[in-house]
Amino acid sequence: MNSAKYIDHTILKPEATVEDVKRLCREAKEYNFASVCVNGCYSKLVSSELAGSEVKTCVVVGFPLGAMTKEAKAFETSQAIENGASEIDMVINVGALKSKDYNFVKEDIEAVVNAAKGKALVKVIIETCLLTDEEKVKVCEIAKEAKADFVKTSTGFSTGGATKADIALMRKTVGPDLGVKASGGVRDFKAAMEMINAGASRIGSSNSIAIVNESK
Repeated sequence: MNSAKYIDHTILKPEATVEDVKRLCREAKEYNFASVCVNGCYSKLVSSELAGSEVKTCVVVGFPLGAMTKEAKAFETSQAIENGASEIDMVINVGALKSKDYNFVKEDIEAVVNAAKGKALVKVIIETCLLTDEEKVKVCEIAKEAKADFVKTSTGFSTGGATKADIALMRKTVGPDLGVKASGGVRDFKAAMEMINAGASRIGSSNSIAIVNESK
């Protein structure tokens, strides 16, 4: 099994330098990861570093809190795509979901989906550690209705990351047609395989090289 093709090689720390990002791109090309996942200011740099390779440029939007306006998220999305992104990982408005304002949540996701339409995949980060199982199911249903391409567990910046139980629940909710991304705390091959066996079709990790080396 080629575990590298499942992995979004990720660097989202605020203190990451340009050299750190360039190193990540070199590693991604060497190992042939699915994408390099970065903050928006690096979209142009990453897409230029990855030019000519199969590795995609993945950019986070509304990160890490998700609490900005949908117009701001749509603008971030358009700009990221203009600068070379072909995958967008957006954070939902968790407070709106918890307030049961489901129309707001749907419109928020749709704003990004519409801005990305035909140009980039959209992964919806639901921040599972802050949600009840009922809320997880509800937001996965909303993401599917809003025509997102993936649901994703976590930003990695909150109180917890991906769990097997959450991946299984998300996969059961969205069915076979949407991607499910496990992100946050997936640090070794064993954890990555547990997520894939539970239904994950993508893994987000900053420990990608260790995962692939362990798989050999």
